[in-house]
Amino acid sequence: MAGQTAAKGRKAYPLRVDPALWAAVERLAACDLRSVNAEVECLLREALKERGIKLSDPPRVKRGRPPKDPGEEGTER
Repeated sequence: MAGQTAAKGRKAYPLRVDPALWAAVERLAACDLRSVNAEVECLLREALKERGIKLSDPPRVKRGRPPKDPGEEGTER
């Protein structure tokens, strides 16, 4: 799986981590209302930034409901 490109241009990478470290990341992710994967990515970005490595911001994902179609107006219940 390593070296393959996952959906949306993200790189998949298997990671072996100490169980205590993984549990701490899981707790942190839960506090931040993120997935563990998103939390690991945030932690990596923060660590790189602290070391002076600049990265472009990740692309924003649109969230929420899609806009209503113009033909659906007036059909509220």
